[in-house]
Amino acid sequence: MNINKLVIPGFMVILSLFTVQCSDNKSIEDVEEHQETHEEETVINLTEDELAEFEITIGTAQPGKLMVHITVPGEVVVPPDNLAHIHPRFPGMVKEVKKHIGDRVREGEILAIIESNESLTEYQIKSLIDGTIIEKHITRGEIVEANMSPHGFVVADLSEVWVYLNLYQKDLPFVKTGQKVKISLGQGKEEKVGRIQYISPVIDETTRTATARVVLKNPTGAWKPGLFVNGSIITDEFTASVAVPKTAIETIENKPCVFVKSDEGFAPRFITIGRKNQTTVEVLDGLNEGENYVTKGGFTLKAERQKEMFGDDDH
Repeated sequence: MNINKLVIPGFMVILSLFTVQCSDNKSIEDVEEHQETHEEETVINLTEDELAEFEITIGTAQPGKLMVHITVPGEVVVPPDNLAHIHPRFPGMVKEVKKHIGDRVREGEILAIIESNESLTEYQIKSLIDGTIIEKHITRGEIVEANMSPHGFVVADLSEVWVYLNLYQKDLPFVKTGQKVKISLGQGKEEKVGRIQYISPVIDETTRTATARVVLKNPTGAWKPGLFVNGSIITDEFTASVAVPKTAIETIENKPCVFVKSDEGFAPRFITIGRKNQTTVEVLDGLNEGENYVTKGGFTLKAERQKEMFGDDDH
């Protein structure tokens, strides 16, 4: 052995370097394997009090109905056939005004009395429909002429209203008559579901949109003409094998995941996402029906996981 060391010292050096390199490679692989194992086995434990404090909620993975929709702006309008423009038939002087803006009237109810210029006899202006007076262009003592405009009353039947929705070019292939639409006055405000009854066959040259019409019953008068609304048009509806709320989705390493609960605690699980809407996500892979997972508050678990991992690195 001594002779070999003296005769081929260069080989011994090379052999020594090779051995060190192999040792280093093994160490790196061991570290990477340890890190991967550590990430797979990272489990966060929280008490019931901590879950309540951080408002973490847990649900069970199960099938769910998913509605894919597009959201477009719109406006509430009075159906044209629900309007009545009521004018004096003959020139004369207004002797009496019996109804005013906002008053509800019945068909045939007297709105005003006019004295005719020709016969000096009085005649009555009566409502042509049941509804609410939304315009009044007549006052006591006023002289009305045949060519005056506007004059008289406008009565609207608001028991039913229309919603005109603006459809952009990119949305047109997905929108059809008969589809359900959720009409909303805004987040947290009143909502109502109707169906598309009509889509305009032409595009408006100014707005570059088509118009979809939705009819809504309005027994309480909450849907007032002139209100701006949002319409969520349901373009697809199906049942997903597993559906979770969007609040359950967290991102780790730029991948979507959910925190799954086991007897040991909570651990992140990468998932494959399918179709989704504003509130719900279809899970194609990574979460099985019947498993318990965090539906809300996963951000706290994600932060706790990062703290534990950094702690291990420091150690």
